[in-house]
Amino acid sequence: MSHWVLHVDMDQFLAAVEQLRHPELRGKPVVVGGDGDPTKRGVVSTASYEAREFGVHSGLPLRTAAKRCPDCVFLPVEADVYNEVSARVMAVLRETGCPVEVLGWDEAFIGAATDDPESFARGLAADVKAATDLDCSVGIGDNKLQAKIATSFGKPAGVGWLTTSTWFDVLGDRPPDAIWGIGAKTVAKLAALGITTVRQLAAADPAPLAKEFGPTTGPWLVLLGNGRGESEVDSTAYVPRSHGREVTYQRNLADWTEIAAEIARLARQVAAEVTDRPVARIVVKVRYAPFITITHGTSLPPDERLPPGSHPPAGGQLALDGPLARTGPENGGERWAATFERAAEAALAMFTPGRPVRLLGVRAEFADNPE
Repeated sequence: MSHWVLHVDMDQFLAAVEQLRHPELRGKPVVVGGDGDPTKRGVVSTASYEAREFGVHSGLPLRTAAKRCPDCVFLPVEADVYNEVSARVMAVLRETGCPVEVLGWDEAFIGAATDDPESFARGLAADVKAATDLDCSVGIGDNKLQAKIATSFGKPAGVGWLTTSTWFDVLGDRPPDAIWGIGAKTVAKLAALGITTVRQLAAADPAPLAKEFGPTTGPWLVLLGNGRGESEVDSTAYVPRSHGREVTYQRNLADWTEIAAEIARLARQVAAEVTDRPVARIVVKVRYAPFITITHGTSLPPDERLPPGSHPPAGGQLALDGPLARTGPENGGERWAATFERAAEAALAMFTPGRPVRLLGVRAEFADNPE
């Protein structure tokens, strides 16, 4: 039997879940995003197909979505609900016995050994439909890159193909951003080098691209142009590399004292939520009005990286004479929060005050991330 990679993508997932919960919304333009109030700042998480006909799409500001489609029904993001439905979908995929690599709420790769991948894909979609009453599309390819792109050819509720043998027939004359992982900025730089199609990218000399994009990214783009990608589906449970919180404010913040207080509050919130893994770095994110985003980070000293109740391993590299070793469990949580706050404050000091701010965020980057 041949080995195939399948990409399963739930169609209009969040909107479809809401239409399932609220049958009266079926066939109507539905937008899920923020707290469901289009007069506030926020972006579209998912738009139903009916809303997409009006130019509403993921990432669009809610206010713009309301202008494009005044009749849209706006709903808040209900993460707990989507988590529960997503778990049911992934359980169906795992029941095949094939390796499943989860990419998010609504999509996953599956590695399948079969001589009839299309029948396998259609059976899988039918099983998901039976278990959840939701539709999904499935892409079939020789590797993850091809399968991911192929899914778009099957939407909605269908099966798409893209393999090494059909790669150039399907994508050869399309612009490079037809490839998963290539965005508008990269397309502009490639165009400046005279590369405007996937076929041209595949035939490009890696040296000029390495000079423009870097020694790793440049040659990697050529591989993408040839449809090359990973074919092994990794079923290992996803381990987050960081955890953070951010807030979009309904009015711009101009007072730097208020901004500093908000950063301190977010840092302590993140500290309260990160208590089971060591943290190497605290990163502060500032989005100035209208949409310029800048980040700065501060590394934690080795003796301040372990969460409350943890102890450095015997013979480990974390210092034993720092604040952690001297802190007892009764005040470990406060010590941990104070560490995050100090690091966030140091990161915030790297920013230039005086400009109005619309979003603030604090992120903890874990020290034990897998290579």
